[in-house]
Amino acid sequence: MTAVADPPALRSRAPLRRRTRGPRRWYRLISPLVLLVLWETAARTGVLPEEKVPAPSLVAQTGWRLATEGQLSEHLLDSLTRAAAGLLIGGTLAVALAATAALLRIGDNAIDPPVQMARMLPHLGLVPLLIIWVGIGEELKISLVALGSFFPLYFNTYAGIRDIDQRLVEAAKTCGLNQWERLRHVVLPGALPSLFLGLRLAIGAAWLSLVVGEQVNAQTGIGFLMMEAREFAQTDVVVFGLLVYAALGLLSDTLIRIAERRTLAWRRGLQAT
Repeated sequence: MTAVADPPALRSRAPLRRRTRGPRRWYRLISPLVLLVLWETAARTGVLPEEKVPAPSLVAQTGWRLATEGQLSEHLLDSLTRAAAGLLIGGTLAVALAATAALLRIGDNAIDPPVQMARMLPHLGLVPLLIIWVGIGEELKISLVALGSFFPLYFNTYAGIRDIDQRLVEAAKTCGLNQWERLRHVVLPGALPSLFLGLRLAIGAAWLSLVVGEQVNAQTGIGFLMMEAREFAQTDVVVFGLLVYAALGLLSDTLIRIAERRTLAWRRGLQAT
């Protein structure tokens, strides 16, 4: 049997897609660069008062000064440590409870109703109560991050498991897979897309919670740096701190996207045209 050669159009389609995918990624930088140019122009021409919204070039100079003096690395390390600790605690608890509630009827009846009620409470509004419970030290900041990251990860993991087609589980059982193998080969791959979505939302909520937590009796951290700058009307430092939080959120989301793309290489979703 002789192999049939692919048509030229089919042979060239995949390489063309690979060639054009790289340059198109740079298109995402156009709008942020345009906003920076408009911001710089408005600040230099006096449209935006410098004491309220400093120019990006001034903010960049402030950031470079903080980096060379060593302040930025110290505060950044403490913020990353708090965010990682809170995300680890809240994320682990969320995945464990969501899996228990989604897979076991008794877990669903015991866990899901209290979580559904608790999610209606704004976790940032619980700061006064958390201060009474855990004090105003590091426990408060880590608790806020854990609470902020818990609910997005819990609900997406729960929904991801429950949305798996029951016929797939029954087919795996018919093929002789035991319970652990069904969890590994059917439930886990089916829930991973929702789990990654929940993780992205959880990281965003974690950074938001950290901004609030580091403004309560903190001695280090990006939030403390911003609060200290506010006392001396150093708007450039405040804006730089906000940009650091934004950059950390963008970086973490990008890393999760990369991990998701590699882990879910088998999935082909709709591509933008």
